[in-house]
Amino acid sequence: MYSLNDEIKERLKDVNNSISLKYNLIFDGKKEDLRDFINSNIGMIKPIEKLSGFELETIKQKGGVVGVDGSNNRMGGNYPHYIEIFQALAKSTIRINDPVYVSQVYTPILDIDEDDLLDPSEEKKEDNKDATLAKLEVEAAIKGVEILNPHVVLMDGGLIRYNIYAGEKWLQLVNLCLEKEILLAGVIKDIKTSIIGDEIKKHHKDIKGVLYDRELLYGTLNYGEYIPIGEDVNKKEKIGYSSAFIRSSLLPMVIGLDIIQDQGQFLEYIARLVLTLTPENSRGVPLWLDIVDKEVKISEDMLKALLERYLDRGIYERFFVSERDKRS
Repeated sequence: MYSLNDEIKERLKDVNNSISLKYNLIFDGKKEDLRDFINSNIGMIKPIEKLSGFELETIKQKGGVVGVDGSNNRMGGNYPHYIEIFQALAKSTIRINDPVYVSQVYTPILDIDEDDLLDPSEEKKEDNKDATLAKLEVEAAIKGVEILNPHVVLMDGGLIRYNIYAGEKWLQLVNLCLEKEILLAGVIKDIKTSIIGDEIKKHHKDIKGVLYDRELLYGTLNYGEYIPIGEDVNKKEKIGYSSAFIRSSLLPMVIGLDIIQDQGQFLEYIARLVLTLTPENSRGVPLWLDIVDKEVKISEDMLKALLERYLDRGIYERFFVSERDKRS
């Protein structure tokens, strides 16, 4: 066991006690009281069933499900001497041998001018990365819809970020799906909303700080239960989405679902599909999205091999090999 500073141990205990106190204040930690509050103020908790064999066969006959995800990896040193590869994939459950890839390569070396000599802030770099990935994922989804003609498109993540980062391309995808009667939904693995917490704080003025839905819903829903979020509390409703929470595995964590509002009547159907595609003993994510996630990822070894093969040796070593890499 590594030796730990006693102060670190005490600080960790303090954090643990503070978190416990904060969440035990909510209905004295009673699960049923929280469930009653959700039913009255957020949306009715409802048990749902997996899709039947007939329903799954119908989805297959209509074109199956296309999962969409993106990935990026970077090699090199500090700004501007690095190169970054972005990749998005749309993959069909029916036409598994016809994956649709979209990719982009970026290096500040080609963009930099005298006004950009300083390293951009981490926030700006993260924003640029998110925007690039979102646009590529939407491009992959558009091509996936045109080429694979599925019944359902499942995006990996909430749909609101495509509004923010992909703009016109996202509207093109939405309109294409509506025109072709293809259901378009997002699966949110790591929910960051505070819908329930905000409502709780309206009723309990003594509770301070942000109460995240992820923590409040941990262990609150039973396996196979979902909450369609009411229009009056769903902030995404105002910009065109219907949303829900669902516990899709035996793990006590929940995930989120978004669907475009024009298809809101299919929210429970999407929830049942997600439940069907998710193994019980998993982290709650549909297996097909996990498969797409694995196939779209660009590993360190893969990136290094690509750069060594397609860049001149002199360019590769001069611009994109860091001092740390040289030491190793």
